[in-house]
Amino acid sequence: MPPARRLARLFGTCSALLGVALVSGCGGSNQPPQGARAGAPISPGKTGGAVTFLASGDVDHLDPGQMYYAFTYMVHYAVNRTLYSFKPNDGEHPVPDLAEGDPEVSADNRTITIRIRRGVRFAPPVDREVTARDVKYGIERAFTSNVPSGYATSYFSEIDGAPSEPVAMKDLRSFRGLETPDDHTLVIKLTEPVGPRVAAALVMPITTPVPEEYASRFDRKSPSEYDQYVAFTGPYMVEHDERTGELSGHQPGKRIELVRNPNWAAETDYRPALFDRITIHEGNNDLTVASRRTLSGERLMCCDVAQPPTPILRRALADHTSQLAHRPNGGTFWVALNTVVKPLDNLNVRKAIVAGVDRTALRQTVGGSAVGVVAQHFLPPGIPGHEESGARDGFTQFDWMRAPGGDARLAARYMRAAGEQGVPVHDGRYAGTDKILTIAANAGSAVKTAEVLQAELAKLGIQLKLRLVPPDTMLTKFCGVPKAQVAICPNVGWFRDFVDPQSLLEPTFAGRAIRPAGNVNWSQLDDAAIDGAMSKAALLAGENGRSQAWADINRDIVAQAPAIPYLWGDNFQLQSSDLDGVMNSYFGAWDLSFSGLK
Repeated sequence: MPPARRLARLFGTCSALLGVALVSGCGGSNQPPQGARAGAPISPGKTGGAVTFLASGDVDHLDPGQMYYAFTYMVHYAVNRTLYSFKPNDGEHPVPDLAEGDPEVSADNRTITIRIRRGVRFAPPVDREVTARDVKYGIERAFTSNVPSGYATSYFSEIDGAPSEPVAMKDLRSFRGLETPDDHTLVIKLTEPVGPRVAAALVMPITTPVPEEYASRFDRKSPSEYDQYVAFTGPYMVEHDERTGELSGHQPGKRIELVRNPNWAAETDYRPALFDRITIHEGNNDLTVASRRTLSGERLMCCDVAQPPTPILRRALADHTSQLAHRPNGGTFWVALNTVVKPLDNLNVRKAIVAGVDRTALRQTVGGSAVGVVAQHFLPPGIPGHEESGARDGFTQFDWMRAPGGDARLAARYMRAAGEQGVPVHDGRYAGTDKILTIAANAGSAVKTAEVLQAELAKLGIQLKLRLVPPDTMLTKFCGVPKAQVAICPNVGWFRDFVDPQSLLEPTFAGRAIRPAGNVNWSQLDDAAIDGAMSKAALLAGENGRSQAWADINRDIVAQAPAIPYLWGDNFQLQSSDLDGVMNSYFGAWDLSFSGLK
């Protein structure tokens, strides 16, 4: 095997973590607690006790092959172990988790070798040690239509033998490029020299071990029923029947009960896992009530889908700083415009919308300048390619992006141009009679965002058929399902899967990334030139023009006006005064395996 490089070097080409001082506008004294700041020491809580997390929505999936929802990650990284993961105070440098050391990448960047940690066991009913074959099966199954993954073919398609499109489980064949020479060694062989990028993606949930002898009978169903029978490896597990494995602790839309995994060995893990029991209480759609209850209550955490309501956030910044935590989210919030649904299939209509909508008003619905700056494109601060994309100023050559407060005259001009192309337009306003289907989350600031958008679009003559649904339903039943024909999704955003521009732009804007379910290219942008540029940029190393190549792709995406970007910001979370909560920089929510009672 050629000489290998270690993981620390692979991540050396990545830029620093997002570090914009977003709360400074609320006053210099209003700083988050010590445990909340990225890179700060983690203060130890005490072992034992129980906590309740107040959530509005549910996880999208508990199956690690299907999950792709930020709130789900908070649960996943407490109940399962991936090859690599992130300590809560460092979202840039992954650490070995299920692996026992850094991945070894060959000098030609085509082979990755990972040693699997000994002593990690599956919870009942599997009750055996994890092997390299379990990780192999976990990756392979994510390439099937039975286990629809939102990113497998984006980040892992270069594994030798991996199908370019999902296949039926019955047609799945063992990948030539996944070798297990012994129980504790996994070798990944690639068809292209993209070892550093694939190594960076080994933090993703599909590297969670899945025992084939147990899961295969569930995976034969389409979709797989493993979602209700997950075999856990983390310090916690969802309460379940220890004989059959069926989950009793997950009642969708109501609750998730996490209890200690009896087979977890603390000496194999870096997580302290302080709580004895964690209850996620769902259906708290009024985040004002949930936030107030958290600030005044005991053993409570909040919130899952959005910032605390603006008045509560301001109150917490002024009077409850020890109960407020924040992390830079490493992502972008936007309103998705479906490019295949009329009239949004017309580029000039989309330009008119982006030009005319007051993006500062959209930002105000989630907290205003206290939570971040208005986004000008899709690569946030701290991600390679951001500076090359014009940083905070963005691509100034696009006039529809120049006025964050909205430009009614420019919007009318683009609308008239659309009229010349056959779109019903009268006097610079859209004149179609059909209302446009818009699906928004029904909790917290998401409702206000949708209402402000509705008012802004009405100025352009566009009337919305607005439906409010639970956040998980919005993603799994509507916005993430192309056949639902949702025209606008106001409450979406994307956060880095790892510190690389490809992890933000490819899943969300590549035509080949569009999936029949679990789709996160909400705009359904399918541009052959952009896809071709992504394929070429994926092969570039950081020192060989990678950042500029992805910045150019970012520019080409903005040129298609597939969305209204409106925020680069922070995530805020609340806790009761008796908790010592720790937020995780990677997924931007409470880290359930590090938080504890004071």
